[in-house]
Amino acid sequence: MRVSHGLLAVFISTGLFCLLNKCLTLIGIPKTAQKSTWRWKNICTSFVHSILTGVGSVLCFWETPEMAEDLISIHTPFSRGLICFSVGYFLYDTLDMFLFNRGRQTYELIGHHCVILCCFGITIVTHLYVGYAVVALIVELNSIFLHLRQLFQILEISRGSALYRLNSLINLATYICFRIVTLCWMTRWLVINRDGIPLLFYSFGSVGMAIVILMNIVLFYRLIHSDFLRKRDSATKVE
Repeated sequence: MRVSHGLLAVFISTGLFCLLNKCLTLIGIPKTAQKSTWRWKNICTSFVHSILTGVGSVLCFWETPEMAEDLISIHTPFSRGLICFSVGYFLYDTLDMFLFNRGRQTYELIGHHCVILCCFGITIVTHLYVGYAVVALIVELNSIFLHLRQLFQILEISRGSALYRLNSLINLATYICFRIVTLCWMTRWLVINRDGIPLLFYSFGSVGMAIVILMNIVLFYRLIHSDFLRKRDSATKVE
């Protein structure tokens, strides 16, 4: 896939996510989400991206196991196409948030997206590190449950319900397995392979990983406090 083809795939992906967002309006907005229509559509769109890229990342390594042995140069049209598809989403989501929902937390996410766009952009232009980028998309397996948690909140599903509690437990487990472990492994790989990576790319990767890891530590604390410690704090106050 040439660079021009990759960029075309990115723009097509961006257009598809914009179209999906518009279609959600036609499908109908739940009553509980009508006060936060933008948030509902944005999270639903992100939910679709997480499912497709999370599952797609696993399929990439299942289809081409040797890619796991060489994360720098070995890749397939499918794996590179998946990266282009994901870049299209992050480009769409960045524009969507910047235009329609500015705020402190929004700017944090935009910063995160810009880091991803820069790192994945290098992959698209150079045709290198595709395998490493696909490893990063394994994180999206956890994002499925993170977005599902947000949708539950908009739908006003009780935090004490069995469905919400089950998702909270799965979310915590996948956060540790697919997000924390994956990011730690990626950091280790970057350090071990430092001598084989150009300084510019290594600098981009190192700064990007530091930012993403910091943001995920903060998010992990928020999740633990919101879904697990809040109940304990409330019980203590009652006593």
